[in-house]
Amino acid sequence: MMAMIEVEYSACVSETLHVMTNLGLLLVSVDKVGKPNAMTIGWGTIGSIWGKPTFCVLVRPSRYTFDCIEATNDFTVNVPPQELREAVGFCGRFSGREHDKFTEMKLTAAPSLHVKSPVIEQCPIQYECKVIHRNEVIPENLPAEILESAYPGGNYHTVYFGEILAVHADPEAKVGL
Repeated sequence: MMAMIEVEYSACVSETLHVMTNLGLLLVSVDKVGKPNAMTIGWGTIGSIWGKPTFCVLVRPSRYTFDCIEATNDFTVNVPPQELREAVGFCGRFSGREHDKFTEMKLTAAPSLHVKSPVIEQCPIQYECKVIHRNEVIPENLPAEILESAYPGGNYHTVYFGEILAVHADPEAKVGL
């Protein structure tokens, strides 16, 4: 088990964005009966909106994770180390409707302090987020090149604005690639 400490929301932004764009992050939520599910994300942003630290994530309504976030109104974002590369790939290819990703990938769900969704114990940076707003992507407002590359078949994302309630980090961990 890692020696996690609570840090300011901005303390790990650089590492988080680096891993997100090079490996992927693990977005975790729970279903209506409390079973955790992890989904790989490569899009998102961290910042301050309405005077609150926020992590914005995009989830398509067709994804199992969408139903989970809608049920709980919260999520966690977990920054995986290089050793979880296989799990990140698996969580991006398979649905939680048919797979128990935590069991199959030997991920450990650890209780969060502020939200229902757990964090992944093996991840050296963990964000706990409560949904404070959601927006549907409006296709008419997107440039043609984004519509063609990200939405060739429709299935537009919902953007979840998660207020960051806590960030936990292992000060000894190396998450860079």
